[in-house]
Amino acid sequence: MRDRQEEELERRIGYRFRDPSLLRTARTHSSYTNEHGMTRARCNERLEFLGDAVLEIVSSEYLFRLHPDLPEGELTKLRASMVCEPTLALCAADIGLGQLLLLGKGEEATGGRERPSVTSDAVEALIGAVYLDGGFDAARDAVHRLVLDGIEEKRLYQDSKSLLQEAVQRDRRGEELTYVLLSQEGPDHCTRFTVEARVSGEPWGRGTGASKKQAEQNAAYEALKKLRRQTNGPV
Repeated sequence: MRDRQEEELERRIGYRFRDPSLLRTARTHSSYTNEHGMTRARCNERLEFLGDAVLEIVSSEYLFRLHPDLPEGELTKLRASMVCEPTLALCAADIGLGQLLLLGKGEEATGGRERPSVTSDAVEALIGAVYLDGGFDAARDAVHRLVLDGIEEKRLYQDSKSLLQEAVQRDRRGEELTYVLLSQEGPDHCTRFTVEARVSGEPWGRGTGASKKQAEQNAAYEALKKLRRQTNGPV
């Protein structure tokens, strides 16, 4: 039997499981199994191991076909940027995966639903679960939907601070890019930061996050998207 959250997750990833228990395992963090006296095999760590391997082969094939002239070293660098923790955490955020995970009370109280290490691992576990349930073709489709579609936008987010700095140095010479903390709310273990990216005092973008660094990255990303709209092209 599926619960409502599992049905919602299936809808978001575009895949319906024949064996819903695999999806339940992919959602289950080790903190949950520890608190409920469940065996280690009931958490998503083994599925994460499997999904990581599937993700590597699918992303390697994707890059191999997309860049027929690139040498092995460059392909390796590209793959590393595509399947790294920040990129996978962004993929998790796209489908709201953090809110659908089964976490222990301690992990949830300390912000686990938004922690990149937790959500990125859950993406890999989902991929592993799809592979076991539907085979390699189904898993390849899932990797394309979850990770590879819109990968350039995801990589833009990952490099947003350095790209924004380059844009300011190129187009606004002599002006200074700064990040201003606007607010800091919530208890120490679950604080929300709001930051504004400014160029010579002019607001360019605003972002929030569970850390000041994440809020700055989100602010830079919003600023880059604004620049793209103004210039009708890449930054």
